[in-house]
Amino acid sequence: MTYAITQTCCNDATCVAVCPVNCIHPTPEERAFGSTEMLHIDPRACIDCGACADACPVDAIFPVDSLSAGQREYADINAAYYEGEEPLPVGDEVDGPNFHVWGEPAFERSLPSDFGPLRVAVVGTGPAGMYAAQDLLLHTAAEVTLIDRLPVAGGLVRYGVAPDHPATKKVGDTFSRFHSHPRVRMHLGIEVGRDVTAEELSAHHDAVIYAVGASTDKRLGVPGEELPGCLSATAFVAWYNAHPEAVAQGVDLSAERVVVVGNGNVALDVARILVADPEALAATDIAAHALDALRASRVREVVVLGRRGPEDAAYTRSELLALKHVPGVELVVDDHDPRTPAAIDAAGAGDRAAVLKGLARVRTDVASPTDGERRIVLRFHSEAVEIQGGGGGVRSVRVTDGGGGGTADLGAGLLLRAIGYRGLPVPGLPFDEASGTVPHEGGRVAGLPGSYVVGWIKRGPSGGIGANRTCAAETVGTLLADAVAGELPAPTGDAKAFRRLARQRNRRVVDARGLAAIDRAERDRGRRDGRPRVKLATVEELVATARSGRLLRLTR
Repeated sequence: MTYAITQTCCNDATCVAVCPVNCIHPTPEERAFGSTEMLHIDPRACIDCGACADACPVDAIFPVDSLSAGQREYADINAAYYEGEEPLPVGDEVDGPNFHVWGEPAFERSLPSDFGPLRVAVVGTGPAGMYAAQDLLLHTAAEVTLIDRLPVAGGLVRYGVAPDHPATKKVGDTFSRFHSHPRVRMHLGIEVGRDVTAEELSAHHDAVIYAVGASTDKRLGVPGEELPGCLSATAFVAWYNAHPEAVAQGVDLSAERVVVVGNGNVALDVARILVADPEALAATDIAAHALDALRASRVREVVVLGRRGPEDAAYTRSELLALKHVPGVELVVDDHDPRTPAAIDAAGAGDRAAVLKGLARVRTDVASPTDGERRIVLRFHSEAVEIQGGGGGVRSVRVTDGGGGGTADLGAGLLLRAIGYRGLPVPGLPFDEASGTVPHEGGRVAGLPGSYVVGWIKRGPSGGIGANRTCAAETVGTLLADAVAGELPAPTGDAKAFRRLARQRNRRVVDARGLAAIDRAERDRGRRDGRPRVKLATVEELVATARSGRLLRLTR
């Protein structure tokens, strides 16, 4: 028996580090790492020890013989990755006590024996920020100040992962153990540029790492984009994940068809949530207001527009495979353009388009969706060129139809654009408008000694949760090298002075005890409803719960 990595692979390579036979690839040292959709286990070398499954932070690794019907394809995906390659020597083939051939040891960091503790602020508590904090806490004596503009920690894990992907959210458990670390001080609800300046942060810390992500979206640039009913997927995801800045009643689901522009994983996420069984979602941590709206929803069809062909789609094979197994939802391909079926038919076994083989091929009815079960229509070689209004909102979407320059009007009451994220400027830091990132060298902010970036604000909106681990390792490595070289500016204030400053500027700061109170309250609410948690959805609720829980503990 062998193990296989499945859909929720986060690519953070924790499994690689514990594998005794080097059967998981690509490793962080290999060129392909970061460019593959997921990691893969070589079934020829796997010894069935289960170390990778134990270490996986997102429960993505299972024995092949325990895979469900919807997951069995992942065994083939893992095996196909190694087709045509010679297996690494193992066991008796190795001249030595190890299970496999090891590369030359490399020690990328070297800290002097008298290296003193640093005080480092990390702005942002999503995966990028927490991987950086984890690196500092586990490998140095640093004291870390965690800062977030929201009164609750989690970032992308809490507000970006779809609620029906609970395994992916488990990486948050790994991060949460550092929230109460004795060398961590937490200041949630503090925004750089509003409550404190970048200069003030630097004045109270040896170094500052900005992990603020890419919080806005790209625009379509077509007529009608400002109509009510034309939203970003960013806003929709925030809405169903109970983000405090999302409008609770801001999404109208009264139309039978929704058009999603874009064909990345986010586009598939929002399409799936729109037509999924609300009662299945009721067992997740989806926002209560979103669950109510989906229960009353009239949406039966979601058309996903891809500008290019199926061979060039941006989604991962694993996400598309999962979409084929959503109960009660039919996945079909619109064959309006002859290039689409041709590409699918010609696809090789390992090609992305091959996943679409066997799906029904239809022509999307331009007036309304067909009768019957709910469905998701993948429409390639098609762009939205105009959004047409009527009745105070979106009435239809004009799209390109075929390769001859024609157009068709798809009746729809909601359009979601999912064509990419974009970073926003951080007050006090340089900003590249073209890329939406902060200019840097190995994570070091250009022209600002002691300031660093990590995650999407550093490299742009690419890579999933696990990609931030190697990104954070690079940034922390640069920071430590600067510290050893004596290139960090000396702070003028200490941790207590910063705590006083933060609370003077914002009386509603949430600390680690307040965050723990929020977590308890949400889990308690969830237990009453038979759910993992029911999220508090407003800043006021979060702050009040943090305060009441903290005061209750102090009076016991």
